[in-house]
Amino acid sequence: MKETSMDMNAGFRAVGEVVADDRARIAFGKTGVRKDDRYAIAVNDDGAILLTPLATIPRRELLVWENAELRASLARGLDDSAAGRVSDLGDFTQYIEDDGVDPEESQD
Repeated sequence: MKETSMDMNAGFRAVGEVVADDRARIAFGKTGVRKDDRYAIAVNDDGAILLTPLATIPRRELLVWENAELRASLARGLDDSAAGRVSDLGDFTQYIEDDGVDPEESQD
């Protein structure tokens, strides 16, 4: 395999060589990519392609990642739960408003 400028970048290692198929697709199985993995793609002026692994989260959960205080509070709550520092506050079903939707069938 021909050495390129990308081989010289720290953190990258040569994995092999691939050829694009007739639809310009490239298989990345040798690199550990699995079905349904998601990547951001960047290309530099030399044509080097950088794939950055992504994790997609629902928009309703984005608030946790954007708000450091909320994220820290959630982490504390999870730590407390894991350590057994919890109290059973009873049944809260009395506070549910009947909107005609069965909570068992709801898919947030």
